[in-house]
Amino acid sequence: MQPWLTRNVKLLSGVSLAQDAASELLYPIMPIVLTTMLGAPPAVVGAIEGIAEGAAALLKYLAGRLSDRFGRKPAIVAGYGLAALGKLLVAAAVVWPVVLVGRVVDRIGKGMRGAPRDALLTTGVERGHLGRVFGFHRAADNLGAVIGPALGLGVLALTHDNLRAALWIAVIPAVLSVILTLWVREAPAPVRTPGPADDIAAAHPLPPRVRSLAALLGVIALVNFPDAMLLLRLHEIGYSATAVLLVYMLFNFAMTLIAFPAGMLADRLPKSRVYAIGLLCFAVGYLGLGLLDGGPLVVLAFFVYGGFIGITDGVGKAWISALTPQALRGHAQGLLQGLSGGAVLVAGVWAGLAWNLGAGEGRVPLLFSGTVTALAAITLFFVGRNWDTAK
Repeated sequence: MQPWLTRNVKLLSGVSLAQDAASELLYPIMPIVLTTMLGAPPAVVGAIEGIAEGAAALLKYLAGRLSDRFGRKPAIVAGYGLAALGKLLVAAAVVWPVVLVGRVVDRIGKGMRGAPRDALLTTGVERGHLGRVFGFHRAADNLGAVIGPALGLGVLALTHDNLRAALWIAVIPAVLSVILTLWVREAPAPVRTPGPADDIAAAHPLPPRVRSLAALLGVIALVNFPDAMLLLRLHEIGYSATAVLLVYMLFNFAMTLIAFPAGMLADRLPKSRVYAIGLLCFAVGYLGLGLLDGGPLVVLAFFVYGGFIGITDGVGKAWISALTPQALRGHAQGLLQGLSGGAVLVAGVWAGLAWNLGAGEGRVPLLFSGTVTALAAITLFFVGRNWDTAK
């Protein structure tokens, strides 16, 4: 067995696979449910996703920090439980404000579990293998994101495009993920002799380079609005609910393919440069979706965009963990994910308000975000090595 493929890595990857199957069955059809079934305007789609992510942002930070002191399993179990409850509320909603409540509950659950889970994934793993760990976990997570839309397609085919039935089916794997968390164990920390480095870490909760890196990635995330807006773009330019699910499934397949190779690459090359490649995928995807009105190139743009999350999610977590002592990794992951979640709140709101500017259908925010991210990727590729080592 690979030394980095610990019991917790395998088990938590399975938990994430089941939860993401639920989330990604629901996620691509939710913008259509909101705008066609429940009568919400496009701005509400961005606001709901932004508010939901923002509600989780503070919890991500607090949960990560507290889990370093009080244990990680309770937050993981509670987080996945709330996510299942949120999906139940969305499935039962008959007015869009209930969807808002459901999404906030779901994202609060994500906020509680994310940093403790990611810290637990690294327990007993050498720094040189962290890219593989997060790449493997991200690949499993993304595989669930392929299974979810595929399951949704089957439900829509069998029920003659009954979106409500698909929402209810999403609850099943969400509950399964909660059950699986009960088998998670707090892995003991490696035995080591305390030294000056530990005293420094205790006196200064997070190294300065960790804080500055988390802030940098949070600023970049200010132009990364929720993917629900991209799916709404597909629907507005003529894609049916079934077609949106198909494209979204391909998008998740792209994330699955790239996640583990990107993690391996990040164990060999500067993580800043691998992360910059992911940002270039973002730029290509957003610019393509903003400029095109249909055809196979739209699908290709979504496929390339899948490389953004497939690369940056795992590499970003490995990057921040590699700069942080093991005992403080929950805190570090919470800071990174909290800042990023807050940025998504801002991005979701401004993108929703700007959605119908210019030619409409999301062109202005897509082109703006794609251009800014392309510049950020080029800059990070050449100067990002300043954040590749602890200081």
